[in-house]
This record gives sequence, C-alpha cells and structure tokens, in this order.
Amino acid sequence: MTGVQLLPVTGMPEVRSGDVLAALVAAAAGDEPGLRDGDVVVVTQKVVSKAEGRMVPADPASVRHLVEAEAVRVLRRRGELLITETRHGFVCANAGVDSSNVDRGHAALLPVDPDRSARRIRDGLRARAGVEVGVIVSDTFGRAWRRGVTDVAIGCAGVAAVVDLRGTTDASGRRLEVTEVAVADELAAAAELVMGKASSVPVAIVRGVDRSWLRESSVRAEIVRPAGEDLFR
Repeated sequence: MTGVQLLPVTGMPEVRSGDVLAALVAAAAGDEPGLRDGDVVVVTQKVVSKAEGRMVPADPASVRHLVEAEAVRVLRRRGELLITETRHGFVCANAGVDSSNVDRGHAALLPVDPDRSARRIRDGLRARAGVEVGVIVSDTFGRAWRRGVTDVAIGCAGVAAVVDLRGTTDASGRRLEVTEVAVADELAAAAELVMGKASSVPVAIVRGVDRSWLRESSVRAEIVRPAGEDLFR
C-alpha cells in the first residue's frame, strides 16, 4: 500500500535573525525522521520571517500602520480587521502581519519573497544533507465564505505549486477541461496537522508524494491569480 507520511521535525531551536534555516532543519531532522530524496519540507512563515529579520516592534496602536504599510490595497474593513492585498499578490487578513508566537511587543511581517526563501532553504538542504527535496513556506489563511483557517503555501521550490490536469481523463474516461490542483496548498495544509498552532513544531516533512510533482515552481507565478482572470476584482 502506498501513501504519504506526515512527519513532524521536533527539536528546532528558537530561530533568531540571521540563522541559517537549512542548517537548523538538517540538524533537527537528524537520522529520525531524517531527510530523503523526494521529501517535501514544509516550513512555517513565522520562522522564515524570524531568520530573515522580518520582526518589527509593534504595539496595538502601531499594528494598523504596519498593516497599511505592508498592503498595496485594502479590500474590506471591519473594526480592527482589514482584508488586504499584499505586494506578493496575496489576499489575506491584515497583510499577513502577525503577533502570535513572537516575542511580546513585536510582530512578524511576511518574507519579502517567499519563493526565494524556499529556494534558499532547498539549496541549503541539498548542500548540507545531500538530498533533493522540495520546500514549501506555509502560512495560515482564512477563506472567503468559509469559517476557519487552514495553512497554504506562500512560497515553494522544487515541488509543483499547481498540477495541471487539463487534457487528461477522469475515472470515467471524460476529458478534464479546467482542473488545476493546488498541490502546494494541499501539502501545506496536510503538514499543519502534525505541526499545530501551539506545539512549537515549525517544520514537517511530507514523504511519499508523487515524484512527478518534484519540479521547479513558484507560488507567485502559478497560484496567485492575475487580476485579469479574477471575477471578484
């Protein structure tokens, strides 16, 4: 029987500005669960932002100014909540500015270029552990018209952001005309099941993914919908 495994990487130290995440991940993974060719390593945005120096002083009075500075467009306002579009093209709450799981009096901003962040970790793991893996940088987003939050990919390297099934056939032999699967989002959401929101596990390994998914990719190029294709803008 085949399938995927979700493996938490425990023992990660507190990440500080300037830390090399690939080195920390490789050391924490160790021999168990280890890193293997074909694994997909999912790393939370928070530790990426910490390592890249994207932590800023913040108090309740200044968070709104941070959000507006990080946004290129405010779509909706309701009290303290803003739904914004970021420079990356992400539509999310408060431009991704987040004060959870960070030092009191600070907030985390999104990485400047999450795809580049993923490439840096992927290349570092290749150099340190000698493995070819995919890397996803994940973050927690809400979704329009649905309650609850889920993790999605905001950056990726070495693993497909979208798998295009158009032109293939379904189980009944019918040709698929529009199906494009956001596998990076699916992998990010699956990994979160073993990382949790309060368990201090910022890295997980997804093992056993389809090898055809392991290719160069970009969340910004493949998942972020261009404005001209968006029915809601």
